[in-house]
This record gives sequence, C-alpha cells and structure tokens, in this order.
Amino acid sequence: MYKFEHIIYFYGFIAIGIFALLALLYFSYRRKRLKKLGDKQLVSNLLPYSSSRKRIIKIVLFSLAFSSLILALCNLQTGSKLTEVKREGADLIVCLDVSNSMLAQDLTPNRLERAKYALEKMIDGLEGDRLGLIIFAGEAYVQLPITSDYSAAKLFLSSINTKMVPVQGTNIGAAINKAVESFGKDEGKNKAIILITDGENHEIEAASAAEEAGKNGIMINTIGIGSESGVPIPYIENGVIKGYRKDKEGQTIVTKLNSDILKLIASKGNGVYVQASQSDLGIKAILNKVDELEKSKIDTKMFTDYEDQFQWFLALALTLFFIEFFISERVSEWFKKLNLFGNATKS
Repeated sequence: MYKFEHIIYFYGFIAIGIFALLALLYFSYRRKRLKKLGDKQLVSNLLPYSSSRKRIIKIVLFSLAFSSLILALCNLQTGSKLTEVKREGADLIVCLDVSNSMLAQDLTPNRLERAKYALEKMIDGLEGDRLGLIIFAGEAYVQLPITSDYSAAKLFLSSINTKMVPVQGTNIGAAINKAVESFGKDEGKNKAIILITDGENHEIEAASAAEEAGKNGIMINTIGIGSESGVPIPYIENGVIKGYRKDKEGQTIVTKLNSDILKLIASKGNGVYVQASQSDLGIKAILNKVDELEKSKIDTKMFTDYEDQFQWFLALALTLFFIEFFISERVSEWFKKLNLFGNATKS
C-alpha cells in the first residue's frame, strides 16, 4: 500500500510541460536561424564544437531531475504493516437530492452547496462509523459504496452536482430502496439513512419504501432543505444566473419545501425530521438520533506505520542535476576524436 503525503506538488509537472514546449520552440528557432546563415555543411564546419545532441541530453536530464524533485516533495509513503482495527459504529447512507430545485438560493449559496458543506463537516466528526453516498433526482444512483474511508467520501462529495442524474424529478422512494439495497443483508440494528431533500415528491412509493425499511430495522432521518413559501429555480450557465426556469406555459417555476412527506417518512422510518436553516442544517440532531442505534463492531484492515520514501527521489534528483551540470554543450577535442556526440549540430 502506498500514498503521497502532499499531492498538491503534482502541479509542478505542469512546469515540466511548459519547459519542454519552450525547448522545442528554442530548437525550432535556432534551426531556422542557422539556415539563414548559409549552406548547412558550411555552418557545420564553422561550428565544429557545437553539439545539439548534448543539448538534448542536458534537457532530458534536467527534466528527469526536476520530476524526481517533485516526487520527493510529494513524499511517497508505503505501508509497512497491515493491521486489523476494530471499531464500533453505525452504517450511515446519505441520500442527497440533486434535482434542479436544489439550485434554489433560499439558502446561501444554494440548497445543494449548503448541504454539501454541512455533510463535509459531518464527515470530519465521524469516528468509527461507515458512510455511503447516494444521489437522486428522477432516478437514484450509488455515488460511493459504504466505506470507512472518510477521505474518499469527502472527495466524492465534492464532485456532486445537479447534472449527474439525467432524469429530473425527486424520486425519494427510489433513493430509499437503493440505500436499503446498498446496506446488504448483514443483520444488526446499526443502519441509518439520512435523507436530504426539498421533498418535492409526488409518488406514494416514498412512504411505502420508508415503512418497509423501518420494518427491516433501518432508521430513516430526514432533513428538509428550503423554504415552505417557495422560491424560483435559477437557470445557471458558466456560473452566471441567466434567468429562472419556466414551465410549458411560460410561468416561472417555484420550488417549495414539502415538509409533510418528510415528516411522514421519518415517522415510518423511526427517525426524526429536521428543517434546515442557514445557520444549522440539522446534522447534529440527526447524529444524536443515530447514537441511539446499537453500534456494531467493525473490523477494518489498514496499513499502518507508513514510511517516507522521499529520500530516494531526492537522491536521484541531486544525482541527475550533478550529471547535467558537468555536461558541456560543446564537444571537447578528446570527445570530438571519439565522436561520441557528433562533430556538429544537426539543427
């Protein structure tokens, strides 16, 4: 098992690409300039100690050395020991609404981004619990299978947007069924669903799906996000609001929080309903309810005692820089006789 401690330094490889492009432009420019001086063989005789091959070798060595230096800064770490860690926790699956109505701005900056921010803070506070992510609109999809890898959860969470589900709508029943399916058939009363939506659902399957999940010992907690008075849904293009969505009759679509359906789902799922506000999404109240579940022991195999490997890349970088420094762009008399790098430039 391996990982890089500082992945931000991988952006340094962009500099190598720019350097390679500049080198190509330089050789192209130099070739054109030499052609203007006259006959190629004559120019070659006038520059007997110039070697384009050595210039290329220096550039390659410098690029390899710089690449090794970047990898040293990233600090490759290898896991030297596989340890089985026993944790006590619950299995949580978050069902997040990604329909267009979640772009409404009754919460800042909008409903979806506010929910993602609160979930990220929730993940930071988890200890021992496993987490899964499901996104839904007109259909439901597993965004992240249930896992104890919180870093992966935050990474997948950050990528969620309203364009990920092609079919519009708010199919809460499909989201609940997908969550129940994702838990698997493991027994134990340590499973909970956190449903975050504006509740604009018009399907009776939502209530029946929640009731069935409750019978199987799965707790369902709901968070209503949005205002009951209703707000228009913005049409956004390249981060700029171009107007507001309209129906077939040309009327502006207003999205309202349907708290009744969410209260009913929470009741049938033996959970609680919380209405989100700008200052509090209600995650803490939900987690307090989840704490009432029986926590099961979860065995997780993890690599521990990670060892730094940056020194190998640093040594390689210094060695390559050293070799590159002592290679001259000119051919010495001795090397010229051996003809190792060619007598003259071919450019």
